[in-house]
Amino acid sequence: MSGHIQHHQDNFRGAFQYWLDGEKLAEMVYVMAGSERMIIDHTEVDDRLRGQGIGVLLLEALIDHVRTMSISVIPLCPFAKTTLAKHPGWQDVLAG
Repeated sequence: MSGHIQHHQDNFRGAFQYWLDGEKLAEMVYVMAGSERMIIDHTEVDDRLRGQGIGVLLLEALIDHVRTMSISVIPLCPFAKTTLAKHPGWQDVLAG
């Protein structure tokens, strides 16, 4: 399976989306809280892809983005919060 991740942003809202064969099958949605903080609202993965690590791929893409932009993250989404807590190497992106 070789899908790809796209990042879409419109003003202060955005999403990292997983696409496969022209179909959006997963997304991690966020809202900006000012210019330096991103709130992860929601993660959704199509049932056909559950358990395949797609949510983690979306989070990795988001983390790469926020590091590049010097943005910190507030994970309100339960999946993002739990996954970030399991990865010590990602703690640097969390808002203090």
